[in-house]
Amino acid sequence: MFSNDIGIDLGTASILVYVKGKGIVLCEPSVVAVDKTTGRILQVGTEAQKMLGRTPGNIVAIRPMREGVISDYVMTERMLKEFIKKVCGVRLFKPNLVICVPSIITEVEERAVIDAGRQAGARRVCLIEEPVAAAIGAGIDIAKPVGNMVVDIGGGTADIAVISLGNIVESTSIKIAGDKFDEAIVKYVRRKHNVLIGERTAEDLKISIGCVYPRPEEKTMEVKGRCLMTGLPRNFTVTSSEMLEAFEEVTVRIVEAIHSVLERTPPELVGDISTNGILMTGGGSLVWGFDKLVSSKTGIETHIADDAICCVANGTGKALEHIDQMQDGTMDLSRKRQMM
Repeated sequence: MFSNDIGIDLGTASILVYVKGKGIVLCEPSVVAVDKTTGRILQVGTEAQKMLGRTPGNIVAIRPMREGVISDYVMTERMLKEFIKKVCGVRLFKPNLVICVPSIITEVEERAVIDAGRQAGARRVCLIEEPVAAAIGAGIDIAKPVGNMVVDIGGGTADIAVISLGNIVESTSIKIAGDKFDEAIVKYVRRKHNVLIGERTAEDLKISIGCVYPRPEEKTMEVKGRCLMTGLPRNFTVTSSEMLEAFEEVTVRIVEAIHSVLERTPPELVGDISTNGILMTGGGSLVWGFDKLVSSKTGIETHIADDAICCVANGTGKALEHIDQMQDGTMDLSRKRQMM
């Protein structure tokens, strides 16, 4: 029988929806296209993303999630409603939702996610921290008394956590992730080549030739943009070495955050992490050489999860098995323990 339980990885860049008994059934960009005149939603997801930077005056393409949290409550609610309708259709019973959020989130931000889920049509809304979901989705048994470090780099946030006995022991969440890589490319190209490029072009560069560790062979990519001197279109070539230079400031901040968590972690758990290694998940971890960079800076073997982009969504789906034991609208027990 079809279940009403749904897990949602509510990401800054994309939304993944897991339906109990079916797995991940939807993966689309977190973008909404709206007619400003009427307020009517024209498109959500992939079709709306195609409109970014290309809309006429009366249509605006919005990304309602920024830096891991809701920046436009109304649009997030309407976007969730559209995606739930897309995967569930019209149903008699309201679904239960488990939604992923960054490991460090304010009570106001937490409440906004819960309210958006309920307004979108959910019967119950439970929250789970992204690194916990990522660890579960990657196949780690977090219930054991063994330390595991997870570095989840999404679109808006990088969440670093040490997990043992089912709870987060130490963690941090910084608003530096995939989007900051794109911004770094736009700024670098503007400064170095005196050309303005869009965020979609920057993302293509990141995926195609981007790297945070020296590549064994140089890669290049032809790019089109608008020359800031003449205002005319211009073609030019960007190299992977330039990408390495552009990303330096962003990667330093992420590595510093990893160091910070390791410094606060009890020695016994650090010993476990040095044995088990560091696990990286999320789309941002797929920038070439990220595992090599973290290994070189920490001295701990680092590996990227097999299905890095879907780990959080898969972990959320597995958490649905225990939704009866979860309280409405709360984080997992580790957060409650820290707040007591």
